[in-house]
Amino acid sequence: MSQEKYHQYKKNFIGFYQKARRLPSYAEMLELFHFHSKNAVAKVVSKFVDDGLVGKDENGRLIAGPDMFGVRLLGTVQAGLPTTAEQEVGESLSLDEYLIEKKDKTYLLEVTGDSMIEAGINEGDLVVVEQGRTPKISDIVIAEVDNEWTMKYFEKENGKVILKPANKNYPLIRPVGELKIGGVVTGVVRKY
Repeated sequence: MSQEKYHQYKKNFIGFYQKARRLPSYAEMLELFHFHSKNAVAKVVSKFVDDGLVGKDENGRLIAGPDMFGVRLLGTVQAGLPTTAEQEVGESLSLDEYLIEKKDKTYLLEVTGDSMIEAGINEGDLVVVEQGRTPKISDIVIAEVDNEWTMKYFEKENGKVILKPANKNYPLIRPVGELKIGGVVTGVVRKY
């Protein structure tokens, strides 16, 4: 297969992934690549695997590789006093892989309000939330308290759960009725 055709197959494959948010099946790849045989699809997929575009899980099923949505990780940067800049050639890093441990239990919420600004969470940020994780003291949680949802630190006072804001202008929340934890915040995304 020519490089030009291979790049077109790759472009179609990535386009499908970006649109559908999943990898195409072999039957769908027949149509995507305009092939008549699954054998031809298998050859292209094998090249995708060799190039790191996709991988295979322990059951042999295709999984997206870091190059599907990855961004190159070039190295580190000093946030204190300036140092000489060094660029390291790094591998690609997918933000999904970096931020999400359990994809099927994770969702995003857009932040409104300023009760968590001292935790570095501002209005307009997106928070990554994992459901089903048991909160530990000082975790930031999404909680339904007295029929309203909020995001606060999970704390305990005299053995009882309290929700603590990260802004001195807001009071502690001491749940009176039912407290339901909707998830634990595991990351914050901010776009400038």
